Amino acid sequence: MKYVTERDIYNTEQLNRVLENLPTFCNAFFLGIEQVTSPLTRLGYARDLEIFFNFLITETDQFHNYQMADFEKTDLNKITIDDLELYMSFLSHYKKDGADHLNGERGKMRKMAALRSFFKYFYRRGDLQENIMTKIDLPKVYEKSIIRLSDEEVEKMISAAAENPRDEMIITLFLLSGIRVSELVGLDYQDIDLVNKTFLVTRKGGKQTILHMGQQLHDRFAIYFNEGEWKPNTPLFTKCGHRLTVRSVENIVKKYAKVAAPLKKISPHKLRSTYGTNLYKATNDIYVVADVLGHKDINTTKKHYAAISDDIRIKAADMVKL
Repeated sequence: MKYVTERDIYNTEQLNRVLENLPTFCNAFFLGIEQVTSPLTRLGYARDLEIFFNFLITETDQFHNYQMADFEKTDLNKITIDDLELYMSFLSHYKKDGADHLNGERGKMRKMAALRSFFKYFYRRGDLQENIMTKIDLPKVYEKSIIRLSDEEVEKMISAAAENPRDEMIITLFLLSGIRVSELVGLDYQDIDLVNKTFLVTRKGGKQTILHMGQQLHDRFAIYFNEGEWKPNTPLFTKCGHRLTVRSVENIVKKYAKVAAPLKKISPHKLRSTYGTNLYKATNDIYVVADVLGHKDINTTKKHYAAISDDIRIKAADMVKL
């Protein structure tokens, strides 16, 4: 939980810095969505809105002479469908801080999501004559095929990491629990209970959940803890005494994935998908998969969410083996 708190404080500080560069009236929007979004989501929205307002200044005639501080809420009524469609085209390739930025359909959708929320907020408050975002055809996003590792590739990946106890533990934990990379980097020594074969993770939104570990994962943790000195608040995975970042863990996974599956683009999320697939094969129960993975709906697991008992979770923990 300490990691989550520190992460939220950092993201809030970054958000406040970006807000200094946005029109003043934007502050009301971020205050309005504060209770229903995470600091990371709001930071992403702020950065996307900064791109949008800079686009209006540099790429449209009606706002060409504006400075960022010149924008007022009433100016939102002047934005046209043509402006928004031009913006979507602009997002395909633009420069920011001297660097090129490219967006495919998914990238465009994420940035348009910020605008949808932004316009909806001010329309609902009565500050806009109409919500023009409802008249825009958004990019069509095609479903990606799910990439996962085969049993042979899993074995190769773990073997490749065997010389580094920390990295082997990271790969094994992903493949035997299906936790998210953000949940993994937030783990501390005190979150692992080998006696009861459980561990505590902090899910999206700060919700804490106790997960059960199978015997195979329990044994790996026992070996890992025997190879160092541990204190209650010690991060589970470190480098030079500092907690690993999400990016560091992603690089670790890529390093060993190149050995095990050079033709597949493997990330921590793909290891999560591998676990979910194996769990579904073992249980044939999509609701068990949804619950263990922490999905709130089953579009990933079928637009329904069903809580299940600890007995089923304990059984599920031992069903997937390497």
